[in-house]
Amino acid sequence: MDVSIIIVSWNTRDILRDCLRSVYEQTKAITFEVIIVDNSSRDGSAEMVREEFPQIILIENSGNRGFAAANNQGMAIAKGWYVLLLNPDTIVLDGAIQKSVLFADQNPSAAVVGVRIERPDGTLCRDCFRYASLLNLIISTFGMHRLFPRSRFWGREGYSRWDYRSVLVVEVVAGCYMLTRRQAIDIVGNMDESYFMYGEEMDWCWRFQRAGWKVLYYPDARIIHCGGMSAAQNPVGMSIELQKSFLRFIEKRQGRAGRLAARGLLFLARLIRLLYWSIRWTIGPK
Repeated sequence: MDVSIIIVSWNTRDILRDCLRSVYEQTKAITFEVIIVDNSSRDGSAEMVREEFPQIILIENSGNRGFAAANNQGMAIAKGWYVLLLNPDTIVLDGAIQKSVLFADQNPSAAVVGVRIERPDGTLCRDCFRYASLLNLIISTFGMHRLFPRSRFWGREGYSRWDYRSVLVVEVVAGCYMLTRRQAIDIVGNMDESYFMYGEEMDWCWRFQRAGWKVLYYPDARIIHCGGMSAAQNPVGMSIELQKSFLRFIEKRQGRAGRLAARGLLFLARLIRLLYWSIRWTIGPK
């Protein structure tokens, strides 16, 4: 088996159907299996998979176990030489899966391969990042990357000077498409389940690179990512999970002092925003 495609679903029935159709239509030159891990969807996602895609391996959880834990369930039964973590709100284009598998075959030092990710209108999503750190948190929290988008220093977190047209060794690729080498997983281990949602792909990439593997971006394979379909169902809760995940990762890399400093930065940022909107509300519309 060349690749096991693992998709974690939570109330994404209709877009999951489109994703699965694109996988089967666009993946012809390799052997693969699809494993769906459903996190207790209430919209009939699991029923749709059973009825329309009976060849798929379906795991139905009794509750929402989160992204990392659900992917680990899929990896526990995966038979592929590669494991592809694919979001349900994606559409595979132009044979992207077999292209990225071939690229990974040609680059045996790569544990993870990410691809070009586009929005539904065809524009580029800049979805490669550096690790969360105190410095990068300062840059993003105070919008320095927006003020100086062409700066090598201020734009460092999102590789803002890079045009995404070339192969590049990066720190983190987006979790919506992560082609991962089984050999590397067996050495480093599965995703850290202490992350419920967000941050787990960054943690995983960091662990791979600490073990001597590379994370590569490959521009010649493309997908569409609609983005945020699950998160949109609980935006406040997901925002909290995002901050918790960043703090957890910073503590892993920079200790408890780093976590405390990061919490202070996040609090200061909220305070500044509150003051800004209070002043705007007091002044009123022009």
